[in-house]
Amino acid sequence: MVSAGRNHLGSPGVKIEVMFRAIGVLVLLTGLLSAATVRLYLKDGTYHSVREYETKTDRVRYYSTERSEWEEIPIELVDLKKTESEKNENEAARKADAAAMDAEEKAERAQRREIERIPVDPGVYMSKGDELVVVKQAEVKMVNNKRRSVLKAISPIPIVAGKSTVELDGVKSAFVLDVERPEFYFRLAKAERFAIVRTKPAKSSRVVQTLNSIPVSKEIIEETDIVETFKQQMAEGLYKIWPTNPLPAGEYAVVEYTEGEANIQVWDFAVAARHGR
Repeated sequence: MVSAGRNHLGSPGVKIEVMFRAIGVLVLLTGLLSAATVRLYLKDGTYHSVREYETKTDRVRYYSTERSEWEEIPIELVDLKKTESEKNENEAARKADAAAMDAEEKAERAQRREIERIPVDPGVYMSKGDELVVVKQAEVKMVNNKRRSVLKAISPIPIVAGKSTVELDGVKSAFVLDVERPEFYFRLAKAERFAIVRTKPAKSSRVVQTLNSIPVSKEIIEETDIVETFKQQMAEGLYKIWPTNPLPAGEYAVVEYTEGEANIQVWDFAVAARHGR
């Protein structure tokens, strides 16, 4: 189990956001209360704005919001059918608004609890039930196809003219998942691109990325098999990322990189094969 680290709700920005949300809730509640005013329709097409009303044998007694007092009117002058219909519609709308507000508050509380679980240290994390798993960052190597030399990657990766590949040792990841749409939390140290990618099998390794360096312009063209994903910003520097579609069994990685700078960082994982497929 990994501890949650510092509580992000203590930051000034989050406090201000919570304050404005509270103000917004108060405004909405005020609106709902004012919406409780009922229109008591008359048969001539006009209406009285009332807080409540009750029908007697030959009259309707109501509390006027305009004059703040109880008044009465002959029942034959009142269009009760139209009044009741609109009252019921408004009541249903108020209940729907209250339910939606309650659901939103519950969702926000759940998200705050979710954020509090994630450590402040940069890296990739994954939730497994009640346990938060730290995904181990992999050591990547640069393979220069021209010289067949292998260099331990640093940032930025040393590049020579021609074609090179960023690889991981071994044909399989030690971190195997039994879910087809894993959800990862990514805590970034700085603004960077990030993605889930498919790795390609090599003789004794997995290829994460292919780099083509143009000699004259020094431009680096990166070729990466990126998986289509959803991304959600949870807080400043904290994101959730998960596949749009179920992942077939195979080898993958979560990566962080700056486009055109060959500074990729890798957290590898595998999706286990499903029985009967």
